[in-house]
Amino acid sequence: MKKTYVTTMPDHVGAFLAASRRIAQLGLNITRVSYNKAVDMHTLFIEAEGTPEQHLRAQRALAEIGCLQSDGQEQSVVLLAFILRDVPGSITAVLELIQSFNFNISYMSSQENGTDYQAFKMGLFVENRQQVADFLAEAEKLCEVQVIDYNHTQQNFDNSIFYRSYAAELTRRTGLGDAAREALLIHVNLAMQVLDEQGLSPYRTFDSIGRFADLLAACRGNAFSPRITTHRITDATQITLIEPPCGSNTAIVQSVGQTLFIDTGYACYAGEMLNIFRQLVPDFDRAEKRVFVTHADVDHCGLLPLFDIVETSVKSAECLRLEYAGEDGYREQNTLHRPYIKICKTLTGYHPPEPDRVRVVAGDLTPQAETLRHAGEYRFGELRFEVYEGKGGHLPGELVLIDYAHKIAFTGDVYVNLKEMTAEQAAYNQYAPILMTSVDSDPALCAQERAEVFQRLGVGEWRVFGAHGMKRDYRVHA
Repeated sequence: MKKTYVTTMPDHVGAFLAASRRIAQLGLNITRVSYNKAVDMHTLFIEAEGTPEQHLRAQRALAEIGCLQSDGQEQSVVLLAFILRDVPGSITAVLELIQSFNFNISYMSSQENGTDYQAFKMGLFVENRQQVADFLAEAEKLCEVQVIDYNHTQQNFDNSIFYRSYAAELTRRTGLGDAAREALLIHVNLAMQVLDEQGLSPYRTFDSIGRFADLLAACRGNAFSPRITTHRITDATQITLIEPPCGSNTAIVQSVGQTLFIDTGYACYAGEMLNIFRQLVPDFDRAEKRVFVTHADVDHCGLLPLFDIVETSVKSAECLRLEYAGEDGYREQNTLHRPYIKICKTLTGYHPPEPDRVRVVAGDLTPQAETLRHAGEYRFGELRFEVYEGKGGHLPGELVLIDYAHKIAFTGDVYVNLKEMTAEQAAYNQYAPILMTSVDSDPALCAQERAEVFQRLGVGEWRVFGAHGMKRDYRVHA
C-alpha cells in the first residue's frame, strides 16, 4: 500500500536526507516526492510504498526526528509588516530582535513608496504562537507592526507553510471536517506537482481550486437553483431535465407509470436534489429507485447510493467496483486527471454505490476498434433505445442512448450544449479544463465520437439531451 507523509521542517541542510534514511531503513520504497520552495519553503511530501506494519513504524520514526507535524504543534509562518522610517539602518534593530528570538525568515519584501516610511514585510517561521506574542510586544517598542492576513491566491507567495493553511481554508469554506482537510492537503500538492511538471503556473491552479470550492459552497441550500424544464414526448411519456449549477444534469424519464433517472450530479447536493425528486415524483421514497448512468464520472454518480438499481455499461460497472474497493477509478488512473478527481471527491463527499446494486446493461471489456459501436438495446416504458458505446474519448464505458421512433438522444458527456448554459454552469465549466488540462481522456477521439453520434440521427426533428446545459433541438434534413 502507498501512504503520503506530509513533513514540515525548517529550511536547513540534511532535512530530507534524515527522513529518507529512516524510510529506507524500514524497507519502504519512496514513490513520489514533492517540494516547491517557491510555494512553500517548509512542507515536503513523501509518498512511500510498503506494508501497513512498515508504515506504522515509519510514522513513529519520522515523528521521532521531528519531521511530522501533529495537530498539536503550531509551526507556521506569520507574515508581518514593520512600518519603518525611510532612513539608513532602520531595519537593523528589527533584524537583531528577530535573531534574538531565533526565528527563520522565510519571506521579505520592501519598496519605497514616496513617503517618509516603508512597509517592510517579513514572513517569520515560528514553532510556538506564544513566541509571536512575546516578539510583537518587543517589536512594537521599535516601530509600528501590522499582522497581515495574506491572500495566498495572489501572484506572489510568502513561502509560508502554505498547504496546511490552504487546505484548512478550503474545508472552512465548504464546511468539511478534519479528515477532508488532511486529504485535501495531499491532493492539492499533487495537483500542483503534476501541473508544475508541465510548466503550468501553480498559482493559477490554487486559485482555480479555491474558486471551484467557493462555487460548490455558494450553490448550497436556498441558493441551489437548477434550471428545470419538462419535455413532452407522448401522451404517456415525458422527460424532466434538472440542470444544477455545478455537476451533471439529471433527467427524470416518466413513461406509462414508470420512472427512470439518468445520471445524478454531485453528492454534496443530495439534500437539495432529494427535495426536487420528491416534488416531481410523489412516491419517490416508497418506490424502487432506478438510475441509468452514462459513464462513471464523479459529477454523474454522486447520488448513486440513494438508488436501488444502478444500470450502466460493463466498463463503468468495473470503474465503480474499483472505487468501492478503495482503488483508483479510470479518471484517477490518468496522471493528469488524478489530482482534480481526488479533490472533487473530497469536496463533494463522493461515495461509490455498493456493487450488488449495479447491473450491466450494455458493452463488454474487450478492446474496441470502432469509434462508436452498437452495444445493444435498452427498453423503458414506451421508449426503445439503441445503445452505443464510445471508445473512451471522454471516459471508457461511456454510453449514448438513441430512440429513433421518438427522435430523442441522451449523449452523456460525448456531447455537451455549451451555448445554452446558465451563468453558474458556465462558471463551473471553466475550472475542470484548467485543473485537468482537458475534461476528455482523448479530446480528438471524443470529437470523432460526437460527430458519429449526430451522423447516426435520422431525418427529422431531434431532441438531444447532453449531460450539461439545455436540451438541443437538432434538425436532420432529407
